[in-house]
Amino acid sequence: MAEALATLLRPRYLDLLVSSPALPLPAGSLNPKPEPLERFGRRFPLAPGRCLEEYGAFYVGGSEAISDPDTDPDLSRLLLGWAPGRPFSSCCPDTGRTQDEGVRAGRLRARRRYLVERARDARVVGLLAGTLGVARHREALAHLRNLTQAAGKRSYVLALGRPTPAKLANFPEVDVFVLLACPLGTLAPQPSGSFFRPVLAPCELEAACNPAWPPPGLAPHLTHYADLLPGSPFHVPLPPPDSELWDTPDVSLITGDLRLPPAWKPSDDPGCSALTLRPPLELAESSPAASFLSSRSWKGLQPCLGQTPVTGAVSGRRGIAIAYEDEGNS
Repeated sequence: MAEALATLLRPRYLDLLVSSPALPLPAGSLNPKPEPLERFGRRFPLAPGRCLEEYGAFYVGGSEAISDPDTDPDLSRLLLGWAPGRPFSSCCPDTGRTQDEGVRAGRLRARRRYLVERARDARVVGLLAGTLGVARHREALAHLRNLTQAAGKRSYVLALGRPTPAKLANFPEVDVFVLLACPLGTLAPQPSGSFFRPVLAPCELEAACNPAWPPPGLAPHLTHYADLLPGSPFHVPLPPPDSELWDTPDVSLITGDLRLPPAWKPSDDPGCSALTLRPPLELAESSPAASFLSSRSWKGLQPCLGQTPVTGAVSGRRGIAIAYEDEGNS
């Protein structure tokens, strides 16, 4: 269908690109052609000397059955990553309706900035291992753990398969989750109230924890975690421990509170897990798990020895939880 549509459009648009999903090649296969540009989970056969930021976009896809187009994962990836100054339109094959996606792209970018702020406010981060068979996933997991450690946050690695609201609700002490998956396996933007805690992409955690990362509007939206690792043109290393970027004052745009600099800084040796202690005169923060437990109204069974009067044993209630004998018929 895409090639047939491209044949009709090429007489009017001479410089026309047709992208395709970036599916992995079979093991042992040979590809004599030069590898095309891979971005947003798709491949773009760019001509030499051209860049993707020079093109507008026309997306053909989706379905009339999708009630909220913002939850279309393929379209959301393209809207977040496409150059903001370039035109972007979409067409639904079921209805033939076309529309400009500028307003929707702005809404998705605003939500992305909100998720970055939530990650900056978070003290406990859950790293969801959504893929175990894609190359460099172990290196990416170690990179994300180093990021959270450098930002003074606690991280926990969870292997839960496909994330669902019921699964993630079992970890109420986690402030945000980060899904480590291939571009085609990432979650679409979820409607409000679907997940108990927000689920972020790795690049959003990078923007929240790495003070050297470009500010919003200049940083690219990367859908593949491999783009954050060393060797990628988008890789931004963490600043050295004595950098002033770690001590820059920061205020939360959600709560309005002042964010304190991290109490621990990364060591000079990237292969060492040692940490550099800040001056001892500063107050040490309590454990995030202890703070979460102290904020709960019910903390488990407490004996309260010496605080309750001694009484004789009495007969308790009989029956089952759905209908005790003394409740009567209802």
